[in-house]
Amino acid sequence: MKGGDNVIQVWIDQDLCTGDGLCTDHCPDVFVLLEDGISYVRDPVSASIGNDPGGSGSAVAVPGKLERYVVDAALDCPGECIFIEIEPTGDGPPAGGSGSSTGDAGDHEHDGHSEHQRGVGVPGLGESVNEPHVGRE
Repeated sequence: MKGGDNVIQVWIDQDLCTGDGLCTDHCPDVFVLLEDGISYVRDPVSASIGNDPGGSGSAVAVPGKLERYVVDAALDCPGECIFIEIEPTGDGPPAGGSGSSTGDAGDHEHDGHSEHQRGVGVPGLGESVNEPHVGRE
């Protein structure tokens, strides 16, 4: 569940989901397409489905072995509805650094709290795409 010294979590804003299901192709252990045609996150340990549409309340922790697949799903998502939260476990700055903001005006924080990021490169998983994406919370 860690990328370097960070805990990685993911959630979907169902208001933005287009229902293409590309996320389930990338990582069926974390993403599921339900009967309503919208994708949701599924906790890969408990198999419970996050059902807080449009909010980070349904975020699930991503095991280290699945981080790359979750990042790839976020990068390929046509609705840009997959949000990756990087929670620092130490006192260092949040992973992902700075980048250009997309989406609605911001609740993007740099004070050691989480950053909502779409398509974030996770340390140790290859090239970084630092594109903060501010969600509607």
